[in-house]
Amino acid sequence: MRELATGQANGKIILMGEHAVVYGEPAIALPFSAAQVTATIQSAPEDWLDSSYFSGPLTKAPTALNNLKELLHLLRHDFATGPVICRITSTIPAERGMGSSAAVAVAVTRAFLAWQQVEETPTGLLQYVNTSEKIAHGNPSGIDAAATSGTEPILFERQQPFIPFPLNLDGCLIVADTGVKGKTRDTVADVAHLMSVAPTATKQIITRLGDLTREAKTAISANQSYHLGNLMNEAQALLQQLSVSNGTLDHLVQVALNNGALGAKLTGGGRGGCMIALASDPQSAAIIANQLTAAGAQETWLQALGCRPAVSAWL
Repeated sequence: MRELATGQANGKIILMGEHAVVYGEPAIALPFSAAQVTATIQSAPEDWLDSSYFSGPLTKAPTALNNLKELLHLLRHDFATGPVICRITSTIPAERGMGSSAAVAVAVTRAFLAWQQVEETPTGLLQYVNTSEKIAHGNPSGIDAAATSGTEPILFERQQPFIPFPLNLDGCLIVADTGVKGKTRDTVADVAHLMSVAPTATKQIITRLGDLTREAKTAISANQSYHLGNLMNEAQALLQQLSVSNGTLDHLVQVALNNGALGAKLTGGGRGGCMIALASDPQSAAIIANQLTAAGAQETWLQALGCRPAVSAWL
């Protein structure tokens, strides 16, 4: 057992296919390493949690952290350890569709396994993370756990195995936070209402969003960043027709396009949360990010994609 051990995890974004995935179409999730969680584990006189959300004895942590409390209890039970102090730092905003809860569970589990000097396996890691996610979200798809612990894009469909594929794309992705919590429950319900009152037109939109997602996978694999940008733009127009965007998201999307983005769209549930934009190079990405901040984005992140060096090398 080490004195102190560290674990990390990425954020995640939905690149394409949100809402359509509810109706059996594919979606693409992308690990987003520009936003990360780091956790440390070490022995302590009593179980203790230190984070920006809560700092104190684990027994007094609020109910919103029950998933994390149960995860630590399970890990301690399985490895028969004494009390621990768990410290968590994160640059992933909560409730923005970026996989915050899953990333925390991944980072904590990795730190605990490293502390016990136990080799991490994908299956073992995901078992612990999905246990935490079930407490946090009831019946999670598992995509957040897979994306925040992985390094490749994932194509996923309901009740189908996840399909990782290479990120072979020049360019840079910008994520901008509107500062407003996403309203996934509301938007999913409203799309369902549209499906009931206007089934033919709504089904056509959903089917086209699925087609765009499949084309996006091909574009990513073939390093076709300009084509991917066009697909993102069409997807945003369709999501607007489904009423899941809003004025703030539409405004930030337009700001990105006006400043050289190849494509831009909302990501996740919509009516809040984040939007994403694709830039051709780091210099363009920096300009777009600055303009998004000037237009009201609360925070921006930049990530180089598969054919470029890490973002920290050029910013």
